[in-house]
Amino acid sequence: MVQGYFFSVEGCEGAGKSSLITKLSSYLITRGREVVTTREPGGIAIAEQIRSVILDRMNTEMDGRTEALLYAAARRQHYVEKIAPSIDEGHIIICDRFIDSSLAYQGYARGLGIDEVLLINEFAINNVFPDLTIYLDVDPEVGLKRIHEHENREINRLDLESLAFHRKVREGYLQLVGRFPKRIVQINANEDLEAVFIEVKRVIDQFMDSVKH
Repeated sequence: MVQGYFFSVEGCEGAGKSSLITKLSSYLITRGREVVTTREPGGIAIAEQIRSVILDRMNTEMDGRTEALLYAAARRQHYVEKIAPSIDEGHIIICDRFIDSSLAYQGYARGLGIDEVLLINEFAINNVFPDLTIYLDVDPEVGLKRIHEHENREINRLDLESLAFHRKVREGYLQLVGRFPKRIVQINANEDLEAVFIEVKRVIDQFMDSVKH
C-alpha cells in the first residue's frame, strides 16, 4: 500500500497558505498521489461549528485559555475523523494550520506559554505531529496589507488584532522553527506566489524522495 503523508502549512495572517495549498495539491496529483486538503479550525462538521465560535468577530471577550481549549477540541475531532483515516488510506493530507498555530498564537502571542499549550494539544492528538510543516514567513505588515486588498477573504476576529499582536505571532513561529528544525521548514513568503511555490515544491520533492530510500 502507498504510504500516506501528513503535511501542514503554517503562517501569519496573509501569508498565502490557501493559494499555496491549491497549487501544491494540484502538483502532488500530477505525481500520481491522492490528495486531501483541509483546514483548522474546521475541516469536518463539528470542528467547523467550533470555528464559528472561535472566529466570530463578536466574541471579543473570549479568554485566551478558552480559545486554546476550543482549538484543541476542534483539532481532536478533526484528527480522528479526517486526518488519521486519510493517512491510513495512503493519501497525502495537506492541512491549512495545525498544532503550531496554537503554539504561536495562544502559547506565545497570548502569553499562555508554548509548553502549556503544547501539553493540551499533545493530549488532543496523541502526540502525532505532521510529517512535514511548511512555515510561510511573511512580515506582518505585508500579510495584513494582502488581507485588506483581498475583497473576498473572510475577515475574522484574529485579523482585527493589533499589529503588535501579529508581530508576536511571527516571533512565536520563529521560535518553533528553532525548536522543531527537523519538522518545520521556513519559506520566505514575502515573495510572489509562484516563487514561493517553486521553493515549497523543492522541499516537498526532497522530503518524499528521501523517504523512499
